[in-house]
Amino acid sequence: MIFSMTGYATATQETPYGSFSLELRSVNNRYLDIQFRLPDDFRKQEFAMRELLTTQLGRGKVECRLNFSPSTNIENAQQLDSTLLEQLLQLDQTIKTRYPAAQSLTVADILKWPGILGGDNLPMDELDEISIRLLQTVLEDLKASRIREGDKLKSILLERIHQMRHLLQTATPRIPTLIAAFEEKLRTRIEEILGNLEDDRIRQEITLFAGKIDVDEELSRLQAHLDEVERILNKGGAVGKRLDFMMQELNREANTIGSKSVDLEISRISMELKVIIEQMREQVQNIE
Repeated sequence: MIFSMTGYATATQETPYGSFSLELRSVNNRYLDIQFRLPDDFRKQEFAMRELLTTQLGRGKVECRLNFSPSTNIENAQQLDSTLLEQLLQLDQTIKTRYPAAQSLTVADILKWPGILGGDNLPMDELDEISIRLLQTVLEDLKASRIREGDKLKSILLERIHQMRHLLQTATPRIPTLIAAFEEKLRTRIEEILGNLEDDRIRQEITLFAGKIDVDEELSRLQAHLDEVERILNKGGAVGKRLDFMMQELNREANTIGSKSVDLEISRISMELKVIIEQMREQVQNIE
């Protein structure tokens, strides 16, 4: 299987204590970059969540967003943490003493303070376990999403390989004829200038110069590279970096063909090859 780095999955879960909502998004990235958006009460779960994601994903920029909405009964049962409230008020007074211009805490500021409301009313150990199980479920959905996208990318790349093979089949038979015509043109021009083609050195130079437009070797290497790209795609797994390297090799050969070409059709084929390779490279950037 080919894994795309692009994917999305989400799930919700109702509990007696409230409602969970967890969302995973991933896009392409050179490495595995995981970012979390967690409620304050669940911050301590970040390490366990990161470890789980790291074992299942290879590359990509991944955003994990967890929301928890306490049930109405829990909200009604919430009470101020008196000890924490007293600490906040003392800190507020200390700051005001040292910096009279500082603004005092508002009621809204106090109510938003982590743990000030209902910390003892929620069984956090149980809720932590629920959040991890929910992440496991959403992670499986994300992986399935990335596999589906990977299948699409593989189909696109195989189609581009087919197009390139067709161009190579068009170009290859033209090469011997082009070389022969170029050698004949050189002989004619030199004969017009020197009037004598009996010199072996001159014949060697004609053959050598004509050989500089021979792109048969580049066409053969292109064919070999396409075979390797197809083999990598069929093997599957985390092949994004290897495919990216192969795109560089394909582009190098296509550029060489264009620079050596003395034929309009070969130049056109070289340009078509480079366009297709660039399209493939853009798709490869999304593969894990």
